Amino acid sequence: MRLTICIVVLLVIAVGCKPSAKKEPGLEGNTIATQEEGPTKPEETELYTPIPPKVEIDSNGVPDDAIVLFDGKNFNEWMSAVDSTEVKWFLNTDGSMTVKDKTGDIQTRRNFENVQLHLEWRSPSEIQGKGQSRANSGVFLQNRYEVQVLDNNDNKTYVNGQVGAIYKQSVPYAMASKPSGDWNTYDIIYHAPEFDAAGVKTKSATITVLHNGVLIQDHFEIQGTTEYIGWPKNEPHGKAPIRLQDHRDNSRVSYRNIWVRELD
Repeated sequence: MRLTICIVVLLVIAVGCKPSAKKEPGLEGNTIATQEEGPTKPEETELYTPIPPKVEIDSNGVPDDAIVLFDGKNFNEWMSAVDSTEVKWFLNTDGSMTVKDKTGDIQTRRNFENVQLHLEWRSPSEIQGKGQSRANSGVFLQNRYEVQVLDNNDNKTYVNGQVGAIYKQSVPYAMASKPSGDWNTYDIIYHAPEFDAAGVKTKSATITVLHNGVLIQDHFEIQGTTEYIGWPKNEPHGKAPIRLQDHRDNSRVSYRNIWVRELD
């Protein structure tokens, strides 16, 4: 009798200690979590829908699903950020616009949220001023979050306020400016912050910036408004304009070829 009981106990222990199927590391909860359960045919991991829409690029590099904000012809997409009147900046014969000193910032008539933004900017070839007073302007996303524009060629300043910085928050990985007077490009991927019903921020805005094709900001989480003095603020908001800055110190910065693609 005792021998029978011992045999039964040993069998139970042996069954309970049976090793489970080996899992691939990091695939827990996945439908292909084990080698035994994985796909056996290539078509089992092939997707045919949804089909991405085709985007055509014109001779100026503008995608056909983009909203052209400035092509050098007029200021139809812009207005004064000061009083919502007509833009007072210079419209140049070469298809660019230039800040008219002390007339104030300009902003888009449309409001945006998540975007891919392309623009080109140029500091004047005639160098005046130093530090933050040399060709200072800025690109504001949702009217609150600034990517700095500045002539930093042989011109030192605080690094979280230099060209390509997320102003007072993120130092760029590199200074990729063209020589003073040459055109620069900014390509910006921006995702807006999110707020709950009580107005509390639940997700920070993120921004990626390429300056002349060089990655200088990589999915940086914006802490809040880019303040000149004080800490960032996080008051709830929705869609808002894109704004270009008049620094009010004879910056003479020019812009051209501005377009935006709205992202989901």
